[in-house]
Amino acid sequence: MERTCGNGTLRKEDAGKSVTLIGWVSKRRNLGSLVFVDLRDRSGICQIVFDETMAEQVKDVRSEYILQVWGNVQLRKDANPKMATGEIEVHAEKVKIINTANTTPITISDDTDASEDVRLKYRYLDLRRPSLQHNLMVRHRICMIARNVLDSEGFVEVETPILARSTPEGARDYLVPSRIYNGRFWALPQSPQIFKQLLMIGGMEKYFQIARCFRDEDLRADRQPEFTQIDIEMSFIDEEDIFAVVEHLMKEIFRDIRHVKLEDHFIRITWNECMKRFGSDKPDLRFGNEIQDLSDLFKDTQFHIFADCLSNGGEIDAIKFENAADKYSRKALDKLQEFIRSGFKAHALAYLKMENGVLSGSIAKGLSEEEKQAVISRLDLKDNDLVLVVADKPRVAETSLGALRVKLAHELGLVKNNVFKFLWVTEFPMFEWSESDQRWVAAHHPFTAPKESDIDKLFTDPEHVSSRAYDLVLNGYELLSGSIRIHDQELQEKVFEAIGLTMEQAKQKFGFFLDAFKFGTPPHGGVGIGLERLCMVILGTDNIRDVVAFPTTNSSLDLMSESPNVVDDDQLKVLGIEISKKQ
Repeated sequence: MERTCGNGTLRKEDAGKSVTLIGWVSKRRNLGSLVFVDLRDRSGICQIVFDETMAEQVKDVRSEYILQVWGNVQLRKDANPKMATGEIEVHAEKVKIINTANTTPITISDDTDASEDVRLKYRYLDLRRPSLQHNLMVRHRICMIARNVLDSEGFVEVETPILARSTPEGARDYLVPSRIYNGRFWALPQSPQIFKQLLMIGGMEKYFQIARCFRDEDLRADRQPEFTQIDIEMSFIDEEDIFAVVEHLMKEIFRDIRHVKLEDHFIRITWNECMKRFGSDKPDLRFGNEIQDLSDLFKDTQFHIFADCLSNGGEIDAIKFENAADKYSRKALDKLQEFIRSGFKAHALAYLKMENGVLSGSIAKGLSEEEKQAVISRLDLKDNDLVLVVADKPRVAETSLGALRVKLAHELGLVKNNVFKFLWVTEFPMFEWSESDQRWVAAHHPFTAPKESDIDKLFTDPEHVSSRAYDLVLNGYELLSGSIRIHDQELQEKVFEAIGLTMEQAKQKFGFFLDAFKFGTPPHGGVGIGLERLCMVILGTDNIRDVVAFPTTNSSLDLMSESPNVVDDDQLKVLGIEISKKQ
């Protein structure tokens, strides 16, 4: 089908050219003897002018009809600066209606007023909106950059199985029943973790894959049941090698997509320091307002709330917001208190305000003059500064203030747009306590290596064993997780034992994988970069569905295809499955 160029590519330099365009009718305006049509394709919109000799041919044309137009490019008398093609228009000489269209249930424009559910129901129409097409093209560009950069670094792209064995110690698997082997199941991979490690044992040395991953877990705005990660694994390396490759990749992506130059080396902070300073393992560094531990200022306090907290092993933490005291009334502060109580189980939120050089607030009367002056000095308080204080268990105090830090920064306009602050968070805890299982479980996965200096604490002090796991954080989002893997069989056995698995149990769960470790496993490690989250941050959206072609709702439903759905009884019989009523 003849087509000379994209509709959105024409500029004033093209005046005088004869062109053939194809696209959807975005808008039609009838001005008597002239009919104007905005013709849209993936590249953009061009205004087409039909004079009185052609008006009859397009009199019945409506939005979303597909037209093929032959015409001549001319300069517009009144340019439209809001359109990339606003300096020109095409005067039609011939037109063909390729297809008609019913009235669409949503308006095909970026300012559509349709609800998200309606847009997801008619996603194939929603995808015609320029913003979504732009997002998907950016996603494509990121994938191409990743392939080129990793190829230049000597990586080989390898596909790993989608149908695999179900393995524990992670999120719930999506299961696929086998017709041939009745009563047995495959699992859709939560990540290519085991296979990419097997590729390292297989001698590939440098592997990557733009991999589809599946996790049956609770959903939220930045999560989907199936997602994509740029998966990377390397042999004969340590953390420095992995950090260098990832930083190279991020620099190329942001240079190409956002035209920004990133810092030479990304900041690195240990997990413990991160929690102390920001109350989060994925902090947003675009603003300050770090958490301050004031416990030492109150070691001899007579204020019983603080004294009781400290005697029970708690701490007194605070965050300061400059020139914000007058922006938060008592009612607003009560709402912040409810926010941390309901979401973070904190006992209470106290506040102090600096007014005319004097501290006032909910706890001011309970503090001595010496303590007040110590707080003013430690936090360098000025008039109209607001201080939020939580006295509680260390982790509760830190996480609740960390959440308030982000909340108030957005409310006060402290977050800088078009700024990208990367951070490596290192030395994550090796284990976390599972209340349901009443045992220590792997915080990352059971193949993550512990810090060498902490190996002797695997059984005596598992709570304080640090791992060689790391995350890359950008503007408050976790972009990737990764770790140096265990390559020594004896150490792997110790880690299994530390999480309550005997080698017999481990072999039942990971048998084929553990067998491979007997044949010379190289030191190795890697990362999985969340493609959707990376796209979200680059594009400035907080909704993952904006960067996925066919997303599901927050309840994991595909409204367009109405899935998941029931299947025929005959299909179930072949698989040996009988549906029982859910208890």
